[in-house]
Amino acid sequence: MEKKNQTLHYFILSDSIGETAQKVARAALVHFPSAKTVLHKYTFISNTEKIDEIIHDAVKYDGLLFMTIANSELASYVEAKCIETGLVCYNLIQPFTLEIERRLGVNPTSLAGAQHELSDEYFDRIEAMEFCMKYDDGKDPKGIGEAEIVLLGISRTGKTPLSMYLATLGYKVCNLPLIPENDLPSIVFEINKNKIIGLTNNIEVVNKHREIRMLEYGIPKGSRYASENRVKQELDYADEVYRTLGCPVINVADRSIEETAHIISEIMKLTPHAF
Repeated sequence: MEKKNQTLHYFILSDSIGETAQKVARAALVHFPSAKTVLHKYTFISNTEKIDEIIHDAVKYDGLLFMTIANSELASYVEAKCIETGLVCYNLIQPFTLEIERRLGVNPTSLAGAQHELSDEYFDRIEAMEFCMKYDDGKDPKGIGEAEIVLLGISRTGKTPLSMYLATLGYKVCNLPLIPENDLPSIVFEINKNKIIGLTNNIEVVNKHREIRMLEYGIPKGSRYASENRVKQELDYADEVYRTLGCPVINVADRSIEETAHIISEIMKLTPHAF
């Protein structure tokens, strides 16, 4: 009980980019939204000297360790050091590889995550992220035809962060803003409708987000951009576009990016990209 207001320092240890360990840590921490946390991330670990440095830092903060190290000798060294210092460490690979080894009767390789992740799939993901940035917010209509997923929505429906999240999963995504005064590129009506997703939101949510954005830019309240009438006009226009296209529509109000992405994967029956 006496530690409940302290800052939690958590450490990511990996012989690769550390993405798996970080996702697991975040999945746990999301249940503690008010917690104060500090991330210490160490990647491409290849020797015991580096581990000694990390353990030394972790001891200072009574850190919580999340480890994905494929090399069994290095992983065992980390665990031994944690036992020696009293640190808590979660080995996120070994329990599973040991069980798989037991069931298959095959010894696992010591292939580092870096070697595994820097595969064709890894570079496909990098390409998807570059694609997303290039064709974000309707910058270039050429991306519409090449994209695996096309997101449509008015301003403040989360098109860009959702696009980036989907891109990190390996999907080529482009997004276009819906503005009543601007015509959509004709290609939107020519492509396969199965790859189009319409995003909508509640008037009050959009209004609030826009007011916050205006304050960030030093624009006084009262702008037409954030008025409820304008937001309603844009949402009505978006609904009309979605009906014309016959595309699925997702209301992103009160949904996390991950949840919306999951809904999209279910709707589109996306094949998971392997990493």
